[in-house]
Amino acid sequence: MQLFLHPQFSLAISTWTRLRRLGGPGLILLGIADNSLIPLTGSTDVLTIWLAAHHREPWPYYALMATIGAVAGGYITYSLARKSGKEAMEHKLSRKRAAQVYRALERWGFSAVAVSAVLPPPFPIVPFLLAAGAMQYSRKKFLAALTLGRGIRYTILAGLGAWYGSHIVRFFAHYYKPALAILIGLAVLGTAMTLAEYYRTRAKKAAAKLHTSPKARTA
Repeated sequence: MQLFLHPQFSLAISTWTRLRRLGGPGLILLGIADNSLIPLTGSTDVLTIWLAAHHREPWPYYALMATIGAVAGGYITYSLARKSGKEAMEHKLSRKRAAQVYRALERWGFSAVAVSAVLPPPFPIVPFLLAAGAMQYSRKKFLAALTLGRGIRYTILAGLGAWYGSHIVRFFAHYYKPALAILIGLAVLGTAMTLAEYYRTRAKKAAAKLHTSPKARTA
C-alpha cells in the first residue's frame, strides 16, 4: 500500500496517464526516451499494446507511432556515439562487452541491428545503437535495419493488443496499479543496471590509469 502512496509512484501514474491520453504522439515521446542511453525497459511495448487494445484508431497507427519514436530515439543515440567514437562506447560498457558487440556488428552488420531491435526485454538494444555509431556504420543501413526491426516488433505487439483487446482492457481495469508497479520496477531495474555497468567500467578504467601512471610505476 505504501508503494502506491509514494510520491514517485504517483508521478509515474500521472506521467503514464498523460502519455496514454496523448495516444500516438505519446508513443513517439516514450519511444524516444526508451531508446536513449538509459532505457525505460518495456514501457513502449506496454503502451503500444494498451492503446491498440482500446481501438481509438486502427491498430497499425499505433505500431507506426511506436516505430517512429523508437527510430528517432535510436538515431539520437547512434548520432551521439558517431561523434564520440569507440572511446565513448567503452565508457558506457566494459571493454569485454563492447568487444562482443563490435564483433557481432562486424560479422552480421544489418542483421545485428535489425534482430536486436526485434528482440524483447531484457535483451538490450542500446549497446548496438552505440556500437553502430562508434564504428561509423552507414546511416542509411542503420536506419533501415532499426526501422525494420522495430516495425516488426511493434506491428506484432499492436496486433496482439487489437486481437486480444477485451481481455487486455479487463486485465488493466482490475490490476492497473500492480501492472504499473511492475512496469516501473522493470524500468528502474533497467536504469539501475545501465548505471551500474557505467560506473563499474569507469572505476576499472580509473584503477587501470592509476596503476599505469608514472607515480605508480616508481612506487
